[in-house]
Amino acid sequence: MGQGDISAAQDCISETGATITGIAELEAGKATDIFFDGDRAAVRAALQAVPGTHDVVVQAQTTREKKLLVADMDSTMITIECIDELADYAGIKAQIADVTERAMRGELDFAEALRARVALLTDLDEAKIDLCRAERVKIMPGAKALVQTMVARGAKTVLVSGGFTRFADPVGAEIGFQKVVANVLGLANGRLTGTVADPIVDSARKQQELEAAMAVHGIAADRTMAVGDGANDIPMIQAASLGIAYHAKEKARAAADAEIRHGDLSVLLYAQGIKRQDWGNA
Repeated sequence: MGQGDISAAQDCISETGATITGIAELEAGKATDIFFDGDRAAVRAALQAVPGTHDVVVQAQTTREKKLLVADMDSTMITIECIDELADYAGIKAQIADVTERAMRGELDFAEALRARVALLTDLDEAKIDLCRAERVKIMPGAKALVQTMVARGAKTVLVSGGFTRFADPVGAEIGFQKVVANVLGLANGRLTGTVADPIVDSARKQQELEAAMAVHGIAADRTMAVGDGANDIPMIQAASLGIAYHAKEKARAAADAEIRHGDLSVLLYAQGIKRQDWGNA
């Protein structure tokens, strides 16, 4: 952020009737804190209306560093939708990707849509799963820094995916998540059976995992963060004290406390007041 951007943001905040109480640079040209007394919702709306390429997170200062992160995987912690890419190896990517997109927009029941897509993969060679993961899965920029820094500072982290364990387990391990929850594909004789084990990891399960982690680890609600991109992430986004929509679909954006539209996942370290020199080595 340049000085002009910071000045424009100050003017925008003041126009809501809020009083600016301080400014602190987290990293030159990258991230700046502007402290104020006023209506946070009004300030957020005003700042997001300003044209530009800056992400805005408006929150309480005293609880900004979180002790629990619960995150979606596909298109959040990795750059792809795994089921769409797996379908490419079966020659039906376009057919499945259309259903995925509609499900992520909240137009279809998630569990029904998942079962229907998995059924179309019946008899696909199991080896294609590992090939797809090796060739297509890319970790989202900032993911390792976010998770590993939070873990190093004592936070708990959970990767909870409506995708599949065959992708989520190695992805979670590579990024540094302490717990991974995902769906289990049916396999027999080295081929997909076209089924997925019950119960489906859906939107309700994602919220349940956040609440369970809070209870198990004694983490206060105001120290929780959830990040996702689709409609099935909305319950956990709303249940967290800081729910983040990451390059997300419209319904998820509307439900979130903040949205990341321009930067990568490292924005969520700045949002917690963690300076670049204090990040992990990832």
